[in-house]
Amino acid sequence: MRRLISRILSTFGRDDVPADPVQPEAGVRIYVVGDIHGRADLLSLLHQQLARDAASAPSGIRCRVVYLGDYVDRGPDSRAVIDILTAPPALPLEQVFLRGNHDDLMLRYLEDPLVGPDWLPIGGDATLLSYGVRVDTRLPVGRRHVLASAALRESLPPEHLDFLQNLELMHVSGGYIFVHAGIRPGVPLDEQNPMDLMWIRKPFLEGRGPADYVVVHGHSMSSEPDVQRHRIGIDTGAYATGRLTCLVLEGETRRYLTGSC
Repeated sequence: MRRLISRILSTFGRDDVPADPVQPEAGVRIYVVGDIHGRADLLSLLHQQLARDAASAPSGIRCRVVYLGDYVDRGPDSRAVIDILTAPPALPLEQVFLRGNHDDLMLRYLEDPLVGPDWLPIGGDATLLSYGVRVDTRLPVGRRHVLASAALRESLPPEHLDFLQNLELMHVSGGYIFVHAGIRPGVPLDEQNPMDLMWIRKPFLEGRGPADYVVVHGHSMSSEPDVQRHRIGIDTGAYATGRLTCLVLEGETRRYLTGSC
């Protein structure tokens, strides 16, 4: 892994190096799931497809699922999404769970109710409702969020809190880097700001990326997977479009599964 990171650090930000076909690590099929945002129904449908697909993998191929984060907010059933993700997998798949900005805000709200005015307008209200928490808007802003934060802590199953607290920020496999939002160009991987990994948009989306690595990300919504030379965005707006996208990587091949209704 150190040798791999060193290669990434030495090439990141260079756009003039001819790229060999990018591949994940040998012998691994990777399923990458985009932003779920409370759509437990789509996640269940996608998991059915994923299970069938993984069951057909050749002998000796390890199957891994990388979830890009934003499990909560906006959609109607954030609690059910985390129930699904914390349950034992139907197949013996390796699982990697990354942290999205919405997941981070939910976790911060448990410790600091003052983030409520920032979190609730971007979907936190839907997450609170999924846990049976209602915000009393008759109270002053500070007081209403103190009470709602306490109610959320009380209603949150311990395994949900453990899940949120142990989300990763980045995963690397072969020539692929997986993060929620993106990477700040010109900054070595081991010096990336966690806030950039969860929140960055324009500098990453419009920047020149590494020549021989591809960043797979969510966060920035598009109607179809956004495939560029140095990045692949797979947030297809599940909460609004009814389409949850999964990118499948194996060797030099790329294909897609979709949970939709």
